[in-house]
Amino acid sequence: MNRTLKSRAFKTTIVAAAVMGVVGVAQARDQIRIVGSSTVYPFASYVTEEFGAVTDYPTPVIESTGSGGGIRLFCNGVGEGTPDISNASRRIKSSELERCEENGVTDVTEVKIGSDGIVFAQSSSNDALDLSLEQLFLAVAAKVPVDGELVDNPYEKWSDIDASLPDREISIYGPPSTSGTRDAFEELVMEAASEEFEEYGDEAYTEIRADGAYIDAGENDNLIVQRLTEDTKAFGIFGYSFLVENPDALIAASIDGVEAESEAISAGDYPIARSLFFYVKNQHAEEVPPLYDYVEMFVSEEMIGEGGYLADIGLIPLPESEREATRQKVEERTGLQVSDLN
Repeated sequence: MNRTLKSRAFKTTIVAAAVMGVVGVAQARDQIRIVGSSTVYPFASYVTEEFGAVTDYPTPVIESTGSGGGIRLFCNGVGEGTPDISNASRRIKSSELERCEENGVTDVTEVKIGSDGIVFAQSSSNDALDLSLEQLFLAVAAKVPVDGELVDNPYEKWSDIDASLPDREISIYGPPSTSGTRDAFEELVMEAASEEFEEYGDEAYTEIRADGAYIDAGENDNLIVQRLTEDTKAFGIFGYSFLVENPDALIAASIDGVEAESEAISAGDYPIARSLFFYVKNQHAEEVPPLYDYVEMFVSEEMIGEGGYLADIGLIPLPESEREATRQKVEERTGLQVSDLN
């Protein structure tokens, strides 16, 4: 597919903006600053490059900091030195939005861009594998049920969990605690699976083992992919788009019999699916003239629609009605409230 947008509809003229007498507003500039999720990073990077190519504005600066780290920077305040947009592979927490408000970030628009699956992948040199959520949980949990009691995880090999699983050491490269992928994994795998074990009582259990079987691989999902091509007996946890980009090198385990495929993720059949977002600091809009031109490009059908450019690199499009709702929120610059998150 031709990777250059034909339309020049997004091309705009820089408009001078100045706000007098307001404390903490952003200094006027033409370059957008973006931080946040490593999962959203490939999609946002594509849009930033396109934006720089087809408008008179400089290409936005984007940094992969992880969802939690990005939101923390985003919520530090309004003005020079603070980002305009934070990408996130999970929804912002009410506590985070409250911190935003405490620091003067009082006008934020939430933009949902699509869906994504978290994959549990390995080198394609191995045989395909089907795992249940419970088996995956038992591989990564810090404490697991044994003979009716919770004990430090004793499982060293996959076959220790179930004799039908490979006789391989449990070695998993995964995201750190600041990652939205880690947050989603804890919710969709750890919380969901722990509910199936009465030993945990009424509390969801999300503590991940720290004995070396789970390896914190940092915020760069590409690094996890690289490690799996070198350490062919290990597994990795990352977003579906990185699987799409490496079809010859990696294969994903099916979860509860469901393959990690776009149709299953979109339909909600794949057990480890989540939504992707970015958050816009509306108080920067006047001082950073290209801000909403970029946002509008991102949510256009050319980008996030069925058959859009981002679908080609792994984004799972939202249903048409949700895409339209997203564009309406962008057009109206709808503010997100703490009550919306509770």
